[in-house]
Amino acid sequence: MDNENKNLVLILLVLALFTGMAVEVSEGSTVVGVILFLISIFLLTQINFKHLGNSGLLKKSKTYFVIGVFIVSADLYYNFKNGGELGTLDVMTLFFGASLIGTQLQNPQIARVSKFGAYISSVFVVLYLIFYSMFAFLNIDFLHKFDHYMILLPTVKIIGLMGIPLEVIATETVRISGVEEMTMVIGGPCSGLYSMFLLIGIVFGYSQIEKMDFNRTFMMLGFCVAVAYISNLFRVIVLYLTAYYYGEETMMLVHTHIGWIIFAGVAAGIMYFIELKR
Repeated sequence: MDNENKNLVLILLVLALFTGMAVEVSEGSTVVGVILFLISIFLLTQINFKHLGNSGLLKKSKTYFVIGVFIVSADLYYNFKNGGELGTLDVMTLFFGASLIGTQLQNPQIARVSKFGAYISSVFVVLYLIFYSMFAFLNIDFLHKFDHYMILLPTVKIIGLMGIPLEVIATETVRISGVEEMTMVIGGPCSGLYSMFLLIGIVFGYSQIEKMDFNRTFMMLGFCVAVAYISNLFRVIVLYLTAYYYGEETMMLVHTHIGWIIFAGVAAGIMYFIELKR
């Protein structure tokens, strides 16, 4: 296997493991999440990003190291003081801080992959702050409308075509009368925006690393948003069907794992498509 193909395989594995880590830490098993994170970090050190070492961004500077340490310490202190669990934003914030620290280490391979991590996590954090924090501060009701019109109604329509009736009882809530009667809330992570943000960060970071031109980068970003949206519709439909035929307990088990597994497959497909077009 030549270096280019080896890099591609490793990148696909890292995408799957890192995405699984983020989901498991926030929604599933923390132990599993930590294991996936450690494996993904090890695989990242095996990737040879041929252009990344020449990047003019994040040059050696004590300032970046100090900022990284401050971000990691502040986030951990805040969550420890308030007794809260680490959520998706916390995980990505910690990853960004750790990436800044990593860019300043003497090991060139760790420094290079840390730059890739900094691209991914910074894009995710910025998009999260815009769509969740800034929109909430400005009283822009984007998220509820997106969940209702772009996720809930289309999936309910598709399920209806399968002959399975679902009752919409609120903006983000449906009632399912299958093996047991239950309600499902389609909002928050179920909107698919987290996966979309992460995909955008991955594609953007990869485009910077591989020096892709603006038009190609813009095309790939649009493509990944469309694919991420369609994939999330599929995910929600699977959850409806699982709840209808097998009940709430099984649906929650599937809910914990199916998101990152589907996302990993989608990310792998997008990365493979990028490589074919090189």
